[in-house]
Amino acid sequence: MQQTKNVLLALFAVAMLAVPAVAANPHKEYVQGDFKTGPDVTKVCLECHEEQADAFMLTSHWTWNLEQVIDGKKVKAGKKNTFNNYCTQIRTNEPSCNRCHAGYGWEDDSFDFSDKTKVDCLVCHDTTGTYLKARGGRVFNGLNLLRIAQNVGQPVRDNCGTCHFYGGGGDAVKHGDLDSSMSYPEKKTDVHMGLDGQDFACQACHVTKEHVIPGNSLGVSPGAESQLSCEDCHTAAPHEESRLNEHVASIACQTCHIPYYSKEIPTKTWWDWSTSGDSERNVTKDKHGKPLYVKKKGDMKYGKMVPPEYAWFETGKAVNYVRGQKIEDPKKVLTIAGPTSSLKDKGARIYPFKVMRGKQAYDPEYKTLLVVHQIDDDGYWHTFDWKKSAEMGMKAAGLPFSGKVDFVETQMFWRINHMVSEAGESLNCLDCHGDEGRMDWKALGYQGDPMKNPKWARKK
Repeated sequence: MQQTKNVLLALFAVAMLAVPAVAANPHKEYVQGDFKTGPDVTKVCLECHEEQADAFMLTSHWTWNLEQVIDGKKVKAGKKNTFNNYCTQIRTNEPSCNRCHAGYGWEDDSFDFSDKTKVDCLVCHDTTGTYLKARGGRVFNGLNLLRIAQNVGQPVRDNCGTCHFYGGGGDAVKHGDLDSSMSYPEKKTDVHMGLDGQDFACQACHVTKEHVIPGNSLGVSPGAESQLSCEDCHTAAPHEESRLNEHVASIACQTCHIPYYSKEIPTKTWWDWSTSGDSERNVTKDKHGKPLYVKKKGDMKYGKMVPPEYAWFETGKAVNYVRGQKIEDPKKVLTIAGPTSSLKDKGARIYPFKVMRGKQAYDPEYKTLLVVHQIDDDGYWHTFDWKKSAEMGMKAAGLPFSGKVDFVETQMFWRINHMVSEAGESLNCLDCHGDEGRMDWKALGYQGDPMKNPKWARKK
């Protein structure tokens, strides 16, 4: 499916070659050359923008690794060494996973992170809408790189969406609040980015300095302190009603103002790797037209117009699972990324989350999640041999493998920040405090709904 999609995108890109570009600052007089590869373009960019390349190479979009404090320990964590419960881990799968890296050709350990010509300037600055990356982080053959390079400009939503809309293997699969509907959304989908609303570009909130883009996902950077806040633009008392303003101390703005995510396109909510590899299973689809079972991936579930789940969160207080980390109790659900705050943390507030759940392979003797080689003829998606694929992945990761494969249930928290509804569509009092309210007060640490008994309220 992904291969077919890439071919279609490539054909679309070629068809778009005659469409006028819309760069604010065309580079036709600066950029000339017979460009065959992405690095050919970058070499010309560096003639004027070497300082920008130096700055970019210090960011997590380049390193895929960020120094942060997780669970009280100072570590380096990022896409390089953390797990997710989608395609799980990039090691040995780099040619496929790393097409979303903002560089060229990261296919294995030989990639040179100090080589400036490997920086991909076009993925963020293309304004033609024709630029596409292929396997191995290379550009598709047939693209008019000269035209693209001559028409670079400030990023638009689609530049960011190239990766962030399609993470996890398809449109809307991973984030829940970021998908292709956000390229040109209506106001009802997102009041900030809606074309009939504020029509914000991503960097209107993610204000970028020296190529550092603030705002980090709990999935790869749970300990990062670079988080955005609604108060960056709005005051801490934005409502005319004082009772609503009192909520701000305990309730994040997103909790009331994003009552649903995946408004237009279904997002994946469950992925069970333990059932994959069965050739006898019939492929059935859900009411959204999404497959409930795929041989190479297993059982899956999707949701649309999904109410978030809620948990306490304070910036910098979260955990994730780093490659090689021991699983304390495989019988319990393993949180591979999520908040650690509680009702008792004065700096924490209740935030909305997409919680992705599933089952993935682990070593029952060493009690570690398994790095599994998935791609190519010798990968799991071709051989369906868990032992062989895990042996290859763990060896490449430099980790021990007992030869045994079992499965553990995991969960992963994705904080919901986009798809903000109009004020009239926000949650009302009874949505949380009614008899059928969506808040699980006991799970949040309360004895019950604090509105029903003042003794249960959060102590200031």
